[in-house]
Amino acid sequence: MFLLKSCLITGAGSGLGKEFALLYSQKGYHVHLAGRNTDKLSAVQQEIEKAGGAATIHTIDLQQPEAIERLTASFRENGQNLSRLINNAGIGIFGPFSDMTLTDIETTFSTNVYGPILLTKACLPLMAEEGTVINIISTAGLRGKKYETIYCASKFALRGFTESLQKEYEESSVRFVAAYMGGMNTPFWEDSDYVKDPSGLPLPKEIAEQIVREAEDKLEIIIET
Repeated sequence: MFLLKSCLITGAGSGLGKEFALLYSQKGYHVHLAGRNTDKLSAVQQEIEKAGGAATIHTIDLQQPEAIERLTASFRENGQNLSRLINNAGIGIFGPFSDMTLTDIETTFSTNVYGPILLTKACLPLMAEEGTVINIISTAGLRGKKYETIYCASKFALRGFTESLQKEYEESSVRFVAAYMGGMNTPFWEDSDYVKDPSGLPLPKEIAEQIVREAEDKLEIIIET
């Protein structure tokens, strides 16, 4: 039995996605946790349920369009609507542009651009009245940065996607929120030596709380860190 409101969060197994999941579960949402690591998703689900909330896990690789279709098809079959979609999952491959490979470029765009675009398109028919899509873009979508060429390009694309949808749907009840923030102390940096010591960066809980709060009445959120 699902709660009245539901929220789908990608990259929900850790970091900012996990904090979004905890916050929305406390607000009475049934939280759908999407990500590639089942163990991490299960740990978040257990934490939510221990606190009295409800969550469902969906192990999914957003680089696979057919996986997105299977996920949303399961929602349709169960008569499940969505009140919130948070496109949070993303990757960063950093370094000199001359070192970037075709695989680096394709992987970055598959995760940071094609995934959110395809998931949003598939989820829009499921959005309940006054539904909200929150796209986590980062300040890399506001200005170019040294050694972040491909990452910035992907985030600029997500920014353009979000701003265009804001205009296309401005007469509807569906809202599209663009969230821009700097680096955080999350597992995002575990497989990279680009940031040597992320411990001095803001905690994801602080950033999530601000985004959740401001997303209620803003379409653009900028958090400089």
